[in-house]
Amino acid sequence: MRRVATIFLMLSALLGACASYPDYRQQRLESLPQHYKQFDLLMGWEVGAADGTTVVQGVVKNVRYFMMRDLEIWVAQLDSKGKVAARGMTFIIPSDLRLDQSADFAIKIPAAVAAGDRLRFTYKYWGSDGGSGVRGDGGTNWMQSFETVVPAR
Repeated sequence: MRRVATIFLMLSALLGACASYPDYRQQRLESLPQHYKQFDLLMGWEVGAADGTTVVQGVVKNVRYFMMRDLEIWVAQLDSKGKVAARGMTFIIPSDLRLDQSADFAIKIPAAVAAGDRLRFTYKYWGSDGGSGVRGDGGTNWMQSFETVVPAR
């Protein structure tokens, strides 16, 4: 009986030692005030002001492809007619974002935006489900955009 109890105790200790660490980017993604969900990625962000400019900070997560390569995000401030008034962009690092992997981003727009202003997000990447390569050989060149309104701070 002691032997069984000892084995059970050792097994419990070993399994308890395999606990995983929390995914801080996933927690941050869920806690951000604005979200976008599409078949290929999840995005969460917040809009802030800094020295007469606007900073959009957030997290992006690949939920579709084995790998997204060269992901870039553009954010444009739109005027009342829907024309681009100012824009900024960033490249996501690492350049290879694997399935279920997240990355932080920050985009500086060289103009101040106010609550109620419209922003157009555009993202572009090469998607791959594996195989012989990302570009040309089975890879998908994808671009998507959506619009959102700046919330009151």
